[in-house]
Amino acid sequence: MAEAHQAVAFQFTVTPEGVDFRLSREALKHIYLSGINSWKKRLIRIKNGILRGVYPGSPTSWLVVVMATVGSSYCNLDISLGLVGCIQRCLPRGCEPYQTLQTRELLSMAIFSTGVWATGIFFFRQTLKLLLSYHGWMFEMHGKTSHLTRIWAICIRLLSSRRPMLYSFQTSLPKLPVPRVSATIQRYLESVRPLLDDEEYYRMEMLAEEFKEKTAPRLQKYLVLKSWWATNYVSDWWEEYIYLRGRSPLMVNSNYYVMDLVLIRNTDVQAARLGNIIHAMIMYRRKLDREEIKPVMALGMVPMCSYQMERMFNTTRIPGKETDTLQHLSDSRHVAVYHKGRFFKLWLYEGSRLLQPRDLQMQFQRILDDPSPPQPGEEKLAALTAGGRVEWAQARQAFFSSGKNKAALEAIERAAFFVALDEESYWYDPEDEASLSLYGKALLHGNCYNRWFDKSFTLISFKNGQLGLNAEHAWADAPIIGHLWEFVLGTDSFHLGYTETGHCLGKPNPALAPPMRLQWDIPKQCQAVIENSYQVAKALADDVELYCFQFLPFGKGLIKRCRTSPDAFVQIALQLAHFRDRGKFCLTYEASMTRMFREGRTETVRSCTSESTAFVQAMMEGSHVKADLRDLFQKASKKHQNMYRLAMTGAGIDRHLFCLYLVSKYLGVSSPFLAEVLSEPWRLSTSQIPQSQIRMFDPDQHPNHLGAGGGFGPVADDGYGVSYMIAGENMIFFHVSSKFSSSETNAQRFGNHIRQALLDIADLFQVPKADS
Repeated sequence: MAEAHQAVAFQFTVTPEGVDFRLSREALKHIYLSGINSWKKRLIRIKNGILRGVYPGSPTSWLVVVMATVGSSYCNLDISLGLVGCIQRCLPRGCEPYQTLQTRELLSMAIFSTGVWATGIFFFRQTLKLLLSYHGWMFEMHGKTSHLTRIWAICIRLLSSRRPMLYSFQTSLPKLPVPRVSATIQRYLESVRPLLDDEEYYRMEMLAEEFKEKTAPRLQKYLVLKSWWATNYVSDWWEEYIYLRGRSPLMVNSNYYVMDLVLIRNTDVQAARLGNIIHAMIMYRRKLDREEIKPVMALGMVPMCSYQMERMFNTTRIPGKETDTLQHLSDSRHVAVYHKGRFFKLWLYEGSRLLQPRDLQMQFQRILDDPSPPQPGEEKLAALTAGGRVEWAQARQAFFSSGKNKAALEAIERAAFFVALDEESYWYDPEDEASLSLYGKALLHGNCYNRWFDKSFTLISFKNGQLGLNAEHAWADAPIIGHLWEFVLGTDSFHLGYTETGHCLGKPNPALAPPMRLQWDIPKQCQAVIENSYQVAKALADDVELYCFQFLPFGKGLIKRCRTSPDAFVQIALQLAHFRDRGKFCLTYEASMTRMFREGRTETVRSCTSESTAFVQAMMEGSHVKADLRDLFQKASKKHQNMYRLAMTGAGIDRHLFCLYLVSKYLGVSSPFLAEVLSEPWRLSTSQIPQSQIRMFDPDQHPNHLGAGGGFGPVADDGYGVSYMIAGENMIFFHVSSKFSSSETNAQRFGNHIRQALLDIADLFQVPKADS
C-alpha cells in the first residue's frame, strides 16, 4: 500500500552482493524537520521554566539590581554593607593571572546582586502565597468590601502585575488545608439532619462521637503528615481510588459529554468543520506547550491552579486488572480517526509545519471517501473501552501485546486525541424538543463502539458538521475541557471562518500522503471478548434515559434581581422538584472546585440542608404567604452560598472523610462511622457547567454563540444526574439523566418538575400587577 511506504525512512533488501539500502529523501527530510521542531520545543520549555521559576521577578529585574549595585559603587556607596568585599576575598585565586582587580570586583557585585534578587523573589513568592491563603473576601456581601480585603486586593495586584504565564502561580498557590475533625463531623451531622428521623439521627450522632473520640485523632495525624509532605493531601488518592481503580465501564458511569454551539451552524460540510476545529485544537496545544494561555483568575486577580491542563492532550487511560494508569506523552503528531468500522492514523504536521485547515479538510474527506471495508473484528473493537475494565485489561495483554495489533493500538493510544466520524446527523431543533436529548445520547455513548472512551477526549463529528466531545474524567474535571472548547469554538467562528460554500479557507496541498489505515489481526477468541464487552456496554447505554431541555422563561438576569446567587436559586429549585417527583428528600451532591489551592480538584456541596427542606415543605403546604416563603428561600440561599464558599476554601466535608477512610484502611482500623458515610448513595448528583472562561467575543453582540453545556449519567441506579448551564441573562440548559430500569425515576418527569419549580420560585419575587 502506498501509505505504508510513507511510514518508513528507508528500506533494505538482502542480495548476494550484500545489503542494499534505499534511502527515502522525503522521509529523511520529515525526520530532520521533526527533530528541529522537537529541539525548538525543548528550548521553549527551558526558557519558560526560567521565566516561570523567577516569577514575579524577571531577567530584566535582575539586570536592574546588578546595574544599581554597580552604579552605587561608582558613586562610592557600598549598598552591600561590605558583602561585596567579602565575596571578592572568597573568590578562588587559581586563575588570578587572567583576572584583573576590576573583573573580580564586577564578578563579586554580580554574585551579590543575584543573591539579593533571588532573596527578593523568594520573599515576594512567600508573601503572595500568604496573601492567596486569605479567603475572607469570599464571605463578604456584594458591595460591602472590608478595608482589610481592599488592602489585600491592592497587594495581590502589585505582586502579580507582571503578565503571568500559564503556570507562573503554581508554586505560589497555598496547600489545601486539612480541616479539624470536630468541624467536619459537625458539618456532616448538620447535612444529614433533614434526611434522618430522630432515632436514626441519634444513632448517627453516637457513631460520630465515638469516631471523633477514639479513632479520628490517630487517622488525622497521618493525614496532617501527608499534607506537609504531599503537594495536595486529596488529589492523588482521589484520582487513584475514585477513578483509576474503578472496575465498572467508563461509558455512562464516568465519562461525560460536551455539546457544540446549538443556536447557529457555521457549515454543514463535515470535513470542513473538522479541518477548522482540529487546527484550532492544535493551536491551543501549542499555546499550552508555550504557556501562552493566561491562568484562569477569580475576580480577575486570584489565580486558579492550572496543573490539570498538562494532560489534556497526548493522554490515554491504560487498563489494568486491579487499577488503570494514565499514560501521558510530551508530544504527539497525529490523531486517531474512526469511520465506518475502520481506524486511521492522520498526521497533523508536514515536517515541522502544522497542517492548515484546508489540508486537514482534504485529509478527512479522503477518509470519508475511502470505500475499504473493516477488517475482521475491527468494527466493534472500541467496545473493549466501553465494557468492564478487567476484561479489557486481559484482552489487551492477550491479544494486543505484540505484532501489528500492538503497533495499531499504540497508534491510537499515542495519538493527541481520538476523532470519531459518525454517519448520522444530530443537532438541536428548537421546534423539536427531543432533538437535544437525542444529540446528548449520541455524545454520551454513541453506538458503544464508535468512541475510544480511554482517550483524554474523543472529538465527535456528525454528518451535518455538528460536533461534540466525550471526555474521560480521571485526568481532569469539566472546567478544563470547557476552557479548550471555548477557545476552539471561538477560533472556529471568529478567526478561521469558511467560504460561502462552507469549505475551509485556502487551497489544499494534494501532494500530502493520505491518512494511514491501521492494520489488525484479531483472532476469533478476541472477537468473542469484543462482542461480550459490546453487549455489556449496549445494555448500559440502553438503560440510560436522558432528557435535555432549554429553559427560556428567564436566566441569571431575573435571578440576580431576586438578590440571590444563580447557583443557589437552581439548587433550591432542584430540591423542590425532587420532593415533588419522589415525595422525599435525598442526599444531594453538587460539585464545587478547590482550584484556589495547588493541585486542587473538586469538593462536594451537600445541597439538601435544613433550610432548603424547610422552604420546600412550606411551598408544599401552600398555606404560607409569599413574604414568609421569600424569607425561607433567602435563608436557604444564604446557607447554600456559605456551604459553597466553605467547600471552595478547603473546609468541605466529603474529601476529608474520604481521606480519613483511606488512612483507616491502610492502618487496618475499622470505623463503622466512616463505613456508613462512604456507603451512602448520592441519589441526586448535580453540577453547574462553567462558561465564559475565555473572553474571545462579546456575548452581548453575539447572543446566539452559545453551547448547551453537557451532561453525565446517573450516579445511583435509582437516582438522577443533573447538569445545568446558566447561559446568559435569559436562558438555562438542563441535562437530566436516569435509568429506565428504575421504576422510581423518570428523567422527563423530573425535568418538568424542574421547570415548574423554577417558575414557582420566581413567582415569589414578582411584584403583583395591582401594585405596579
